[in-house]
Amino acid sequence: MNTPSVGVVVVNWNSFAELQLCLAALAVVSGEIRRTIVIDNCSRFAPDDLPYPRPDNTEYVRLDSNTGFARGNNLALPYLEDCDWIALVNPDAYVDSGWFEALLEAIASYPDCAMFASCLIKANEPTVLDGIGDNFHMSGMAWRLGHGAPRTDSPIDDKEVFAPCAAAALYRRNALVALGGFDEDFFCYFEDVDLAFRLRLAGHKCMLIGNAMVHHVGSATTGDQKSDFAVYYGHRNMVWCYVKNMPVVLFWLLLPFHLMVNVATIIRFALRGQGGTILRAKWDAIKGIPLMWKKRQLIQANRIASTDEIWRVLNKSLLPRRR
Repeated sequence: MNTPSVGVVVVNWNSFAELQLCLAALAVVSGEIRRTIVIDNCSRFAPDDLPYPRPDNTEYVRLDSNTGFARGNNLALPYLEDCDWIALVNPDAYVDSGWFEALLEAIASYPDCAMFASCLIKANEPTVLDGIGDNFHMSGMAWRLGHGAPRTDSPIDDKEVFAPCAAAALYRRNALVALGGFDEDFFCYFEDVDLAFRLRLAGHKCMLIGNAMVHHVGSATTGDQKSDFAVYYGHRNMVWCYVKNMPVVLFWLLLPFHLMVNVATIIRFALRGQGGTILRAKWDAIKGIPLMWKKRQLIQANRIASTDEIWRVLNKSLLPRRR
């Protein structure tokens, strides 16, 4: 059986210190990366070339403007037309030497999967997990499973999860291209959940690979999850993801939960002093619904997965809990 060819994409923005460590880690993985594409989103003080060590066949593409994480990854796809699989790695994600080999083994072990999630460990707290795949709640909220949980000596078993966190993820290229890649209107945040939802609607599955280990800093350039930047894009895009992707029966059945979560979110961030940011996010989300509804019509018309299959992989806890 031929070894599948894998290309790696790293989208960078003002993260050259982290990028140097990221490329050095990729340079020593077990297994052969066919090509690595570094897309720089018009960083300040961008160097003319990338540092060594770095993987063989690394290409450096410097853009004239910040196109966002979603478009940055999409722009890399034509450079990897000869690859069967696309691995996405954030510049602040440092893969273990066995990470690549673990994913190659997963491709053979789970042929019905088009997405694979890595096991993320906090780079500055190696005894703490950063996430073991993404969870999607029936209200439309999403979060990283296991975020902040202690890391034990026990191995983490492979298991099905709703989505991979795109900080370190693997996708079947033809499945990715068939759906048009990431939704560039999202710019950044929640775009990986949206992509995974569309892949699931197209009949694909996602597995967490427990021994595909990655040390992840997280939000190295955009600020933490409480920054205005993260709050705006994350909570605007949460609405758009729900509108586009939730199957029609579940859309109307779960809409009250979605509305309640949005109201609760507005109150929460207003009390935290970010009322203006969250209101702008939700207002822009509402203004974007007509466009997202057009996208929804196309997505749902081509849906393969049944409503029951989507219901099965949703988190159905009465209250969203981030564990």
